[in-house]
Amino acid sequence: MKTELLPFLSPEADVRELESYLEVPINNPSEGLMANAYYFNHAEWAEEYLTYCHRSEAFKRRWSAALGDWTDKIVVDIGCGPGNIFATLKGKPKLLIGIDVAPKSLELAKKEGYLPLLANAEKLPFTSGFADIVVMNAALHHCDDMGAILREAARLVKPGGLLVTDHDPQLSAWNYKGLAKLLWNSRLIIYKIKGYGFHKTDSQQQWGLACEIHHKPGHGVTKELFINILKPQGFEVNIFPHNHELGAEVLQGQKGKAELKYRLGSILSGRNPNADASALTLMCVARKSNTAAVET
Repeated sequence: MKTELLPFLSPEADVRELESYLEVPINNPSEGLMANAYYFNHAEWAEEYLTYCHRSEAFKRRWSAALGDWTDKIVVDIGCGPGNIFATLKGKPKLLIGIDVAPKSLELAKKEGYLPLLANAEKLPFTSGFADIVVMNAALHHCDDMGAILREAARLVKPGGLLVTDHDPQLSAWNYKGLAKLLWNSRLIIYKIKGYGFHKTDSQQQWGLACEIHHKPGHGVTKELFINILKPQGFEVNIFPHNHELGAEVLQGQKGKAELKYRLGSILSGRNPNADASALTLMCVARKSNTAAVET
């Protein structure tokens, strides 16, 4: 496995080849990183995530429209988890590198076709400007420093290459106030009473929430985050607010309609539920200029 990465590794990279994946040792991991490692290293939870999350036709159409044909391209999937993006999109990239912090998820990703690498995404072992495409799906909000991860992802993109992120909560949409915030904070009790929710056990729920570091009121991504970090690095940045249920139409400016509970949350927070600021997610599609400088 390591042989495939050698042309793209920085000289000082400490990459070790284990039985099922490659590893860059992570020293002094944060609580958030450890929560992600614990949740996505739980075999049953990782398999459920692979089976049920980000596998819809709408997701496939939206991402296919954003990426285009990735045949014979070098692709890096940061926060790949058990491999949902490629499991859904398929195709024939030249090299598909999956980066995560959970061994069990990386083992599943390897079965899907990834070259798996365990590493802290804030400091990756690669030279700059080698990847045709870098993707992050539902990844930024799992990271302590979203800006640092975005900068590192952008560093890997070659001139003319593409960076795509999606499924990170938009700060303005999740910034609930008043009664809306009270209801949000009470949702776990309501889910338990109704027997509703993706997670089957309290433990799974607890760790799922712990690893979603920036998915809570007052947290999330903004247009400014993407623009301020990517534009100085030579990217043309396009931001598409949406509510998860539309496909390629998102790239044409359509948002789709959020579920009633989210629309109610916007109304109770004093926001127009149809406004861009109330869309649950921001998709970022950024193309690096052919003349952009590559960091050394």
